[in-house]
Amino acid sequence: MITKVGELRVSISKKEVVAAVLPLQEHWLPLSNLDLLLPPVDVGVLFCYQNTTSHGFGVMVGALKKAMAQALVSYYALAGEVVPNSVGEPEILCNNRGVDFIEAHADVELKHLNLYNPDDTIEGKLVPNKKKGVLAVQATQLKCGGLVVGCTFDHRVADAYSANMFLVSWADMAQSNPISQLPSFRRSLLNPRRPGYVDPTLNDMYVPISTLPPPKQPLEDDDDRLISRIYYVTIDQLNHLQSLATSNGHKRTKLEAFSAFLWKMVAQCDTKNDHKITKMGIVVDGRSRLCEGGSEEYTRLMGSYFGNVLSIPFGGERVNEVVEKPLSWVAEQVHDFLENAVTKDHFLGLIDWVEAHRPEPALAKIYSSGSSSEDGPAFVVSSGQRFPVSKVDFGWGKPFFRVIPFSVGRRCRLCYANAHSDWER
Repeated sequence: MITKVGELRVSISKKEVVAAVLPLQEHWLPLSNLDLLLPPVDVGVLFCYQNTTSHGFGVMVGALKKAMAQALVSYYALAGEVVPNSVGEPEILCNNRGVDFIEAHADVELKHLNLYNPDDTIEGKLVPNKKKGVLAVQATQLKCGGLVVGCTFDHRVADAYSANMFLVSWADMAQSNPISQLPSFRRSLLNPRRPGYVDPTLNDMYVPISTLPPPKQPLEDDDDRLISRIYYVTIDQLNHLQSLATSNGHKRTKLEAFSAFLWKMVAQCDTKNDHKITKMGIVVDGRSRLCEGGSEEYTRLMGSYFGNVLSIPFGGERVNEVVEKPLSWVAEQVHDFLENAVTKDHFLGLIDWVEAHRPEPALAKIYSSGSSSEDGPAFVVSSGQRFPVSKVDFGWGKPFFRVIPFSVGRRCRLCYANAHSDWER
């Protein structure tokens, strides 16, 4: 089968299913309360490798498959399926159905790959559309001998932290090394409290899906479309943004500064409706927050926990204020809405909030942006600054380039900031 998009031709030569190398006893693995906040969406990641001609495509694909079969013994949830239980909540059926693995060839050299516009080159071309299961993988040989490895994960099963664990472990297996970090699927680590306590502010951040108005039907001439773009931002530019975001001695992190800058750029796209409310959320990982004051054993287990431990705090301001106010003011708003959500109490309360609404599905309120006439542009920022790129080496060198494309549908604009490791400072 050949997929042709502009000048890019992708030819699929083989499809197969890679299962765990050892037989696994079929069992059910429930999702945690924090998993249940994720809608059924997929997240993709792509790695580009250069100078692989000396290894041979067949040899590399064989190594990838063999290592994956070994890694899936420990990461068995990725070889299963997500199915509804008796009350309609999703659960993981750990049946070792395996991972769909695609081999392909692209008639393009790595240096000519149009990564600026990933809609035309990545999604569904170099990163597979997942049809079944929890994970799908595609290995694509490029005209120059380069290799692209694309993966698509079910976000309900794994957040970025969890996907990173698997990818590094997969690379460990490919190089005949011990797995760096064995995953923990102990859902009791995220059990609700008895009795639970829900801070009323969580009702402003999350909402039962049944309370949302029906989605608007797009018009044929509607220009409100999700467009993916990839930009390269230098450290000097980040430092400059950080200096502009700092005021009255309050230094903002690079992530806060860059997020504030994005917020101003997005707001400027809707200045004709400057009375509307523009919203921005930032994905926060709660693992380190939940470990505050906890035992060494709990901290160790949370460090290897496989699943979603995320919250998406957000802020909303008038379009005209975000556009007209200085970057330091916008960065202060970002800092303020983050401050209340980077605590242990916030995540414990969020677990209790979900428990109080089960089995009613719920989601982050920012995803419902656009349902009111007062709603302006909205988006979410997720930072990948802790991604261990250098460790995803399957035996032919570390990735030359890494991309995280992401799509959740046209009504929600998501901006992903894949940051350098020092963005926190």
